[in-house]
Amino acid sequence: MTGEGPFEYGVDGPKVIVAGVDGSETSLHAGAYAWGLARRGGARLVLVHVAPIAALSTLTAGGAAVMREAGEAVVEELRRELERAAAHDEVRYEFVTEQGDPFTVISRLADENRADAVVVGASAKAGHRLIGSVAVRLVRTGRWPVTVVP
Repeated sequence: MTGEGPFEYGVDGPKVIVAGVDGSETSLHAGAYAWGLARRGGARLVLVHVAPIAALSTLTAGGAAVMREAGEAVVEELRRELERAAAHDEVRYEFVTEQGDPFTVISRLADENRADAVVVGASAKAGHRLIGSVAVRLVRTGRWPVTVVP
């Protein structure tokens, strides 16, 4: 190539990346991958943690309280990790926590932020092969490029 083609090296790439993080190993890999993409490309990163409501509603009051506390602990640990990473890198990021359906929340935030890319971790749950994981549902939506990180 002589440099006169339709491609420009080093100038295009995602400017807004939305990444789902739930504290699982694969979601932490996805968050780290998205962080690196944002750092290298100068993109804005929106990290999203969603506490599923359905999981809480099927539990007893005591079980729901335990699940809520565990979710809060995950969020606080994620915040600490982000603060540590931000001390070393100049990444513009926002950390959003919401309750709801992870697919719905991530989709809405990707649309609201005009995301150029969505990054999520692969699901390790066996049932997701039948009903579809959040990652598969995001890919099928077809509104953004979706990277699924193992």
